[in-house]
Amino acid sequence: MAGDDERFKTHIKEPRWQQVASIVIVLGIVCGAFIAHQAYTTNLAHTTFDRYYAFRGCVQLIDKTDTYGDCRLSNGQIIKLVLINGKWYLDGDGPGTW
Repeated sequence: MAGDDERFKTHIKEPRWQQVASIVIVLGIVCGAFIAHQAYTTNLAHTTFDRYYAFRGCVQLIDKTDTYGDCRLSNGQIIKLVLINGKWYLDGDGPGTW
């Protein structure tokens, strides 16, 4: 009986690295899925004015043309959305302006 207790304790301790590896793998999958979802949502938001308007949190449309639009945020700030290479961006925040 004493030998059985030792084997049981050893059996519990040995797979600890497997438990840690499993947790790391699950967290990696969850993080990867979150990153993929955020990338998809952001890319989709840039495709049309209406989507980007909603993505930026605009509550009132002030002015819109085919290449730009001005809108008011809930805090009263007015922002300008511009069309660059077929995608909508915040004015001054387009591709290559990092």
